[in-house]
Amino acid sequence: MTAPTAAGCAAPDQAAPLPASIDLEKETVITGVVHSAQGEAVPGAYVRLLDSTGEFTAEVVTSPAGQFRFFAAPGNWTLRALSRHGNGDIAVTAGRGVTEVTVTVGD
Repeated sequence: MTAPTAAGCAAPDQAAPLPASIDLEKETVITGVVHSAQGEAVPGAYVRLLDSTGEFTAEVVTSPAGQFRFFAAPGNWTLRALSRHGNGDIAVTAGRGVTEVTVTVGD
């Protein structure tokens, strides 16, 4: 049995490459990195995916390099990062394929 992650679920490795079976013509992937205000990657940050009404949808923990990934529906989303460096939000409009973002936390 696999131990749950800090987020409470067996989330995939956030730094792993996208599986070859992912069809980016049909899938929507929001991926990125959490950085501190000084530009350093923030490992272990909690990144929340909020829908267009602000409702919580999902949460992952960033990789040692500060990376995260969500598989979502096309549309408007908010990413909220919570970390020891502070918090940060970014609005995202995602379509089919990969949408890459950087979330800055802290001052």
